[in-house]
Amino acid sequence: MANDFLINDPGNARATVLLAHGAGAPMDSAAMEAITDALVGQSIKVARFEFSYMAARRTEGGRKPPPRAERLLPEYLESIKALNCVGPLVIGGKSMGGRVATMVADECHEHGQINGVLCLGYPFHPPNKLTNLRTAHLAELNTPTLIVQGARDPFGTQEEVLEYDLSPSIELEWLPDGDHDLKPRKRVTGLTQADHITTMARLVSNWIDRIA
Repeated sequence: MANDFLINDPGNARATVLLAHGAGAPMDSAAMEAITDALVGQSIKVARFEFSYMAARRTEGGRKPPPRAERLLPEYLESIKALNCVGPLVIGGKSMGGRVATMVADECHEHGQINGVLCLGYPFHPPNKLTNLRTAHLAELNTPTLIVQGARDPFGTQEEVLEYDLSPSIELEWLPDGDHDLKPRKRVTGLTQADHITTMARLVSNWIDRIA
């Protein structure tokens, strides 16, 4: 994997967030750009990277599918090492990127490499496959973790997730009527995706102040 980071630094950052993309969109997608801008607006430095399968799409074209999440763990660990962050570091990502981050978190936290994990739209299960859960490791997670989830996310709605056995180290913040991209229906809530992303950034900022 090439450690080519996209770094957005507000200049007065009190912490850094390392973000990986979701399964289907790159690190510079519109959603990732909006998330980054909102976090930078909260005086948080953001470093984004791509897994090798996604980076290959830029050079080879096509839609190379993602490998199993377990195969991406070494790439995430390599990115943490290559970033060589000074100061508080939170790792995470959108959807799959956040899931992979939770899978390496405890190892990194135990070695003092990271302060926490941020998941934006955690993929608790594939859409319409409610029994195919991706939560076993979340019951034992020791690293401080924040999951910001849309309440009607098809990868895990509020009603579903509140029934799961999750570690007390995990904090859940629900965005009303949000989907997997944190987008609500304006006719239902009077809110926009931009509103929810602004709220997400504020929640992340407050959480970082507590854990870092």
